[in-house]
Amino acid sequence: EFIEQYKDKNENALIGHFGLGFYSAFMVASKVEINTLSYKDGSTSARWVCDGSTEFEITAGNRTERGTDIVLHLAEDSMEFIEPLRIQNILDKYCKFLPVDIEFEGKKINNTNPLWTKKPADLTDEDYLKFYDELYPFSEKPLFWIHLNVDFPFNLTGILYFPKMQPNSFEVQKSKIQLFSRQVFITDSVENIVPDFLRLLHGVLDSPDIPLNVSRSYLQTDSNVRKISDHITKKVGDKLAEIFKKDRPNFEEKWQDLEVFVKYGMLSDEKFYEKAKIFNLYENIEGKKMTWNEYQEHIAANQTDKNSTKVVLYTNDSELQNAYIQQAKKRSFDVLKMGNVLDAHFIQLVEGKLEQVSFRRIDSNTIDKLIEKDEERLSLLTEEQTKTIKELTEKSINNTTFNVQTEALSPDDAPMLVVRPEFMRRMKEQSLLGGGGGMQMFGNFPETQNLIVNTCHPYIQKIVESQNEPDQQARTRQAIDLALLSQGLLKGEALSQFIERSIEMVK
Repeated sequence: EFIEQYKDKNENALIGHFGLGFYSAFMVASKVEINTLSYKDGSTSARWVCDGSTEFEITAGNRTERGTDIVLHLAEDSMEFIEPLRIQNILDKYCKFLPVDIEFEGKKINNTNPLWTKKPADLTDEDYLKFYDELYPFSEKPLFWIHLNVDFPFNLTGILYFPKMQPNSFEVQKSKIQLFSRQVFITDSVENIVPDFLRLLHGVLDSPDIPLNVSRSYLQTDSNVRKISDHITKKVGDKLAEIFKKDRPNFEEKWQDLEVFVKYGMLSDEKFYEKAKIFNLYENIEGKKMTWNEYQEHIAANQTDKNSTKVVLYTNDSELQNAYIQQAKKRSFDVLKMGNVLDAHFIQLVEGKLEQVSFRRIDSNTIDKLIEKDEERLSLLTEEQTKTIKELTEKSINNTTFNVQTEALSPDDAPMLVVRPEFMRRMKEQSLLGGGGGMQMFGNFPETQNLIVNTCHPYIQKIVESQNEPDQQARTRQAIDLALLSQGLLKGEALSQFIERSIEMVK
C-alpha cells in the first residue's frame, strides 16, 4: 500500500528508502514476517516470510483490514534494538521529516512540514532559530542562515546555518549537513556533493536531482551535482557579501567565528576566493579590522621597501613576540594578527595572488631587514672587534641549530636577538596542517634560527672592550639568554643559570 500510494508521484527515493528498510531488517533479524492487505477492492490478505536467504514463503494472511504488519524476529546479537530508546534514536535520525505520519508508542514522532518546505517570506527569525534547536539541541545559536529555494535548472531546497566556531581550532565536525530527497533522509556524508569548506556549515539540503546510489566518481562528474555545488557556493558568498555591505559592524563582530570558514573557502575554491576577497578582513594588533584594499592603503606610505614591495608584518603570538612588536611600533609600522590555524597556507595563497606584496612574521628577521630602506647604519665596532664578538657568541651558544650573524642595527634594538627565517619556518608550519610541500621536501631536521649580534649596541661594545675574560664570557652569555628568553626558548637549567647570573650582576 505504501509503495502504491507514492509510485504515481514518482517518489523513487521514498520507494527506494522503503525497500532498503527490508534489506536492513535482515541485519538485525533472523526472520522477517509481513502480513498485508491492499487498499484495492477484492484484495486478499497475504503473508510473506523470509530468513534472509534467497528462499521465501508466501501464504494467505490473516489481516481483515487494509494495512501492513511487519514483524522482525530479532537475532540474539541484536536484542539492543528492542529497547525503546534505541528505536527512538533510529527514528529520529531516519524518519524525523518523512512526509507521512510516523507513530511510536502512541505518539507522532516526525515533522511532516519542516521549515525548508515553506516560503522564506512566511518565516521569522524565531522560526529559523527554533528549527535549528530542533536539528541540533543544546547548541549555541547560529550566526545567521541561508534559505535555499531553486526549481530551475535543478530542484533544491534547504536551510544552511553558520555555526559559531573556535577561531584557533580546525577540529570541526563535517557531518552536520543532512541530505534529503523529498524529505526522506539519505545521508549526512555530503563530501561528494558540496565543497569541503561548506561542510563546516550546519543544516539540511533537499533535492530529488542528486543521484543517490551511484559511485563517487559519478557524483564528481554529474552535471546536476556540479550545478548544485556551484549554486550553494555562490549563495553563501552572496550572503556574506550582503551582510558585510549592509551591516559591517555586525559582520566585524562575528568575524572571529567566520574567519576559519572564510579563509578555508578562499583556500579551497577559486570562485569563492574572488567573492570573499571583498569582505575578508585583516585585523591588526590594535583590533582594527580592514579589507585588503583598505589595509594596503594604510601601510603603503611607511611599509613599502626600497624595491617598491609592500611589506605586511604579522604576528602569530602577540605576547611571545611582544619585544619584536615594540620595535616595529617605534618605527610606526603596523602589525597584523595572523595566528589562525590556516594562516600559514592563507598567507602563501594571498602572496601568490597579489603583486609586490610580501608577508613577513615580525620575528623572522631584524626590523630593518624586514622592511629595508635606503639607509645605512655604521657599526660601533671595528672589523677585529666584530670578529671577536662573533667568535665569543659562537663559543658561548654551542648550538648547531643557531647561525650567528653580526649586523649594525639601531642602538634601541636589543644587544642580541633570535630570528626565525620566514621560508623554512613557514614550510614547517604548513606541514603541520598538511600541504604546502611540507618539510618532507628537505628532510626531517631541526629548524635553523639566526642569532643576530647588534654591533651598534653599547652593551656589545662594552663586552669586546672588556679585558676581563670571565666577565666577557658572562656578559656574552647574558645577552644570548636574553635573546632566547624573548622567544620563549630559555628553559630548564639554562633558565636557572640565567636567573643566578642576573642576581650576581645586580649585586
